[in-house]
Amino acid sequence: MNGIVLAGIIVGVVGIIVAVLLGIAAEAFKVEVDEKVIAVREELPGNNCGGCGYAGCDGLAAAIVAGNARVDQCPVGGAATGVKIAGILGVEATMSERKVAYVKCAGTCDKAGQKYNYYGVDDCLKAVIVPGGGAKVCSYGCLGLGSCANVCEFNGISIVNGVAKINSEECKGCGKCSEICPKHLIDMIPYSALQKSVIVCSSQAKGKEVKDACDVGCIGCGVCKKQCEAGAIEIVNNLAVIDYDKCTGCGKCADKCPRKIILKK
Repeated sequence: MNGIVLAGIIVGVVGIIVAVLLGIAAEAFKVEVDEKVIAVREELPGNNCGGCGYAGCDGLAAAIVAGNARVDQCPVGGAATGVKIAGILGVEATMSERKVAYVKCAGTCDKAGQKYNYYGVDDCLKAVIVPGGGAKVCSYGCLGLGSCANVCEFNGISIVNGVAKINSEECKGCGKCSEICPKHLIDMIPYSALQKSVIVCSSQAKGKEVKDACDVGCIGCGVCKKQCEAGAIEIVNNLAVIDYDKCTGCGKCADKCPRKIILKK
C-alpha cells in the first residue's frame, strides 16, 4: 500500500513540475499578436483561396497591417471588406478595380474541329497529355472537361457546349481557374473590360491553320487594329490583343471582325 501511495505522490509531483515548466516556456516563447491583425483577420471571409497572393487570410491580414498589401487585396471580400479594413486601420479606403476571370476561347463543339472522340477522365490536366494535346484540332482551344469549374469555390464556372463559361457576377477573382488551366486560356481582366470589347480566342497559329481548325478563331488579319481609333489593339503572335486601358468600347473592331471573335457589350 505504501508503494502505491509513494507512486501517486511521485506522479503528482512530476505533473506539477511539468505544468510549471510548460507555463514558463509558454510565457518565454509566446508571440505577441497585434490586435489590429486580429481585427483585420475577422473581416476577411476565410476562404484561404490564395487569390490575394498570400497563402491564406492570416498571411494577408498581417501583410495589410504591415502596409505590404492593399486594404482591398482580398478578391473575395472585395470593396466592402476593403472599406471595413480601412476603417480599422484608420486609412483612406482607396479601391482598385475588381478583376474577373475570362475564357479566351469560342471553339464550341459546333465551331471547333475534332480529331477524335475523347472517352477518358473528365480532367483537363489529364486530357492535355494525350497525343495532340486534346481532342480539338486547335491545340490552343478549351478542352471543356471542367478542371477550372472543379476548383471554383463560388460556382462561377460552367461548361457549355464544350467550352468553359464564366459567370462574371459570381466570379470573385481568386484566380484558381486561371492557375489550373493547362491551356492558359483564362485571364484575369478588369470587370470594366467586359463592358467594352473582348477577344474570344488565344490561338497563335497562322491564318490557314486557324481556319482549318475552327470556324471562329482569330487569323491575325489586323482588320480590328485598323478600325481602332484609340490604338488599343495590336497583333501579337498572329493574335489580336486589346489594351483595356486604351479601349473606349466603341465596338468598331467587333463590327468589322471577319471571324466574329470580338465580343462587345
